[in-house]
Amino acid sequence: MACIPGMGETVMVMKLLKKESENELLVERIMYTKHYRLVLQKNWCIGCEICGIVCPREAIETVKPVKVEGENLNPPSITVDENKCSFCGICTAICPFGAFTLTVNGENVIPVVEKESFPKVIHDITVDETKCPVDCIECQDACPFELIKVSADKTTGTVKVEVDEEHCPGCRLCEVKCPYNAVTVRKIVSGFIKINTDKCPEGCRDCVDVCPIPGVLNVSDDGKVEVDDFCCIYCGVCRIVCPVEEAIQLDRSSVLHTPVRSGAWNKALEKLTSTKGVTKELRSKLTAKVRETVRRRVG
Repeated sequence: MACIPGMGETVMVMKLLKKESENELLVERIMYTKHYRLVLQKNWCIGCEICGIVCPREAIETVKPVKVEGENLNPPSITVDENKCSFCGICTAICPFGAFTLTVNGENVIPVVEKESFPKVIHDITVDETKCPVDCIECQDACPFELIKVSADKTTGTVKVEVDEEHCPGCRLCEVKCPYNAVTVRKIVSGFIKINTDKCPEGCRDCVDVCPIPGVLNVSDDGKVEVDDFCCIYCGVCRIVCPVEEAIQLDRSSVLHTPVRSGAWNKALEKLTSTKGVTKELRSKLTAKVRETVRRRVG
């Protein structure tokens, strides 16, 4: 018999497994009545710190890459401690890239979302296809993750734009590159990033190498790293690999998510952002509640 962390009950664990391949990381807990299966699809994971920050059991660790002389730095990687993981689904709910999948007895579930103790991040991409010319594929070409597919019927002059929203981190590159203002994207994570170039080692471009969004970090003519945060997703990968502490200042201010009223979420949000971030969200909820009360009374 064993007590499962976070489960609140004593159960018999038959098997505890961890398997890793080039494409995925699999963690399983097999019991008499339940089979938990957490899968990390590596092709969607950029090695950011978001899932690790909010994991209540500290079961997720971001592993820094090893630098090879003369080669571009690879992104960090994620590992999961199978002995600590409670299969709560928080990592599945919070990942902007949809890299995690959790199944219980073969069914896709997110326990913390079902229990209304944690929200899911919102992927909000809107495309006005009536504005799209039949020969334009700018948004498709702009997406660094190949999540957009444009198809056109030249006979009818209609265009169809399909977006894999589940894996879209909301970088807004497609919106920026669209010449017809047909695409609107709401950022999942908002925040602030600044490069303290005085602290940057000469010739270092590690942050530029690992940044998943083209154009956010660039090296200027004078060799300094510049930042254009309009398309930044505030994943923190740049800060993870930076060899100098405090050379990169990154602060998250808010997370776009489904409605939730939970102390667990407030704690997670404070870890991701700050006390100010939690206060801002609580004030926003209070304002919305007051407006709804007034609307009901007037109506």
